[in-house]
Amino acid sequence: MDPRIRRVREADIKAVVELVHALAEYERMSDECTMTPAQLHAALFAPEPALFGHVAEVDGEIVGFTLWFLNFSTFHGAHGIYLEDLFVRPNHRGTGLGRALLTALAEECVTKGYSRLEWSVLDWNTPSIGFYESLGASPRDGWTVYRLTGDALTAAGKDA
Repeated sequence: MDPRIRRVREADIKAVVELVHALAEYERMSDECTMTPAQLHAALFAPEPALFGHVAEVDGEIVGFTLWFLNFSTFHGAHGIYLEDLFVRPNHRGTGLGRALLTALAEECVTKGYSRLEWSVLDWNTPSIGFYESLGASPRDGWTVYRLTGDALTAAGKDA
């Protein structure tokens, strides 16, 4: 693994939350980003965590991160990694950190026998799309992501 890439530590929480908010600003979704350091800490460092992460560190500063969780392919009968977020500060882009973060996740997959590494990207984010395709990633044509949140999620949960 690239020496600048490592798993998130408890001391990194504040920096990662700041980067999550920077990602939300980049994605034009700042009004939707409400995560706090306490929430991230609880998710990453619970007795049996369901969220995992890596950071990119340069000269002692956290400048990039990934947050990810396991999914499962019923077709392959194996887990995979779903990359929830990847972000590198703009002044550190083009230095290989994004590639190194994705490489760390691919290594997790290979080492643990996971069958896939997947993520979503906004349609307008052509710099990221170009980067992902340069690594050999391909879009899943014919699939549309659906999501229940807020009032719709509450209403659907009341039917249970």
